[in-house]
Amino acid sequence: MKDAAALAARGEPHGTVVVAETQTEGIGRHGHSWHSESPGGLYLSMVVRLPLAPDALPVLAMTLGLAAQRAIDDVAGVACDLRWPNDVLLNEKKVAGILVQTADSAVIAGIGVNVNQSAFPEELRSIATSLLVETGREHSKEALLERIVMESLRYAGLLADRGKGPILQQFEARSSYVRGKSVDVESSGRIVTGITEGLDENGFLRVRTPDGIETIVAGGVRPQAMARKNVRA
Repeated sequence: MKDAAALAARGEPHGTVVVAETQTEGIGRHGHSWHSESPGGLYLSMVVRLPLAPDALPVLAMTLGLAAQRAIDDVAGVACDLRWPNDVLLNEKKVAGILVQTADSAVIAGIGVNVNQSAFPEELRSIATSLLVETGREHSKEALLERIVMESLRYAGLLADRGKGPILQQFEARSSYVRGKSVDVESSGRIVTGITEGLDENGFLRVRTPDGIETIVAGGVRPQAMARKNVRA
């Protein structure tokens, strides 16, 4: 993402993409590291320059999650799930993630996909997977890259043209985590336990707790059984 940010600062246009075979400093949300085995993964950063309202920026990660899900499903012939706000899952394990950061007059969107990794470190085996592991065959990173870029531009354009509503509706429809899921959410240094009750108009997650509905602005969501093991992806 640093290279893409440098290009953005130089004035490179919307849709400029930087692709890496591996990462030495791969990062995820909240400063977590991202396992970046070479050459199995696909790692790209995109310069996004669109007339987005400030309150639409938190929805951009979800927008790109929809794009990655669609691309992965179609190219690999799988059926991925979305975990609010920015994880793509396959068989309940993380196969892709999205990170969005502002950079001067642009936004930098980082997308990482586990494509052809055959194994993961022991501490990640229960929570991360790859397309190779799940399907038993290798997949073309070039084909996946082309489709992710195409879908990302299309979905980002939808967000800019029509606002948050259509994105939030699609995310709710294509995520098993948004409604009726028993979850533990790590948010602001505490654990919120309850059942998800959909998204509000800003894209924030609503969770029904014994004390009522709580709105989660940012946090790590896990199924209750997994969260109690204190495992993070």
